[in-house]
Amino acid sequence: MSAGPLQELGRVFDRVADAYDAGRPCYPDELYRALGEVSGVKLAGATAVDVGAGTGIMTRGLRARGSQVIAVDPGAAMLTRLVSRIDEYGAPVAAVRADGNALPLADGVADLVTYAQSWHWLDPVASIAEARRVLRPGGVIAGCWNFHHAAQADWLAAYEVRLAEAVPSYNGPALEEWSAPPIAAAFEVVEERWIPWTRLVGIEEFLLGLRSHSYMAALSPERADELVERQRAELRGAFPEGVLSVPMRVYLAVGR
Repeated sequence: MSAGPLQELGRVFDRVADAYDAGRPCYPDELYRALGEVSGVKLAGATAVDVGAGTGIMTRGLRARGSQVIAVDPGAAMLTRLVSRIDEYGAPVAAVRADGNALPLADGVADLVTYAQSWHWLDPVASIAEARRVLRPGGVIAGCWNFHHAAQADWLAAYEVRLAEAVPSYNGPALEEWSAPPIAAAFEVVEERWIPWTRLVGIEEFLLGLRSHSYMAALSPERADELVERQRAELRGAFPEGVLSVPMRVYLAVGR
């Protein structure tokens, strides 16, 4: 992918930076435990480059475990939102506006390069070459993606079906018919893992997450509002207390 499309992608996500920050799920503790175990990198004291850092969800998780983080993202508003929460990091975080196909970093500066919900936007060859360039000897690359596990809950399967019917560009799972991005084919894999977890979230926060996705930007504002209202009505009918227990799975691939 060339710089032009990635810059446009940055603008797409910039328009939903607040919704992204408020509505996107974090990653469970087990993801970070698995990352350290599989990679052999001790997160405390490691230098990590978080590519496609967005508003800092993975960045905050790494900082909370003692890593020094260089957060890279093409979106100015996304990075502004990341920096605005700097007090939550416990130590300075370097925020760099760039994309993962051409990292403006010196060779051999990192122990770990992460792509949290982001590698699928990048060129599969150029991005991995750049990751390898900025890694120190023995460093590792890790990609991870949160997915709804729709087969575990009828209400979530119905939500996904409504989404697929309303959004032609939505290519996510309705049930089990999905697969993780093929990052494992792009480098020498050390290990892949699926990590189940449960997200407890309010309906309104959950719907902010829906608004933060790029496929929603493909809809007119009227159609997007209509979809959100339909989902809200269905969810409030099923969960009048306003809280969802969302079955999730994180896919993790670690390699070199």
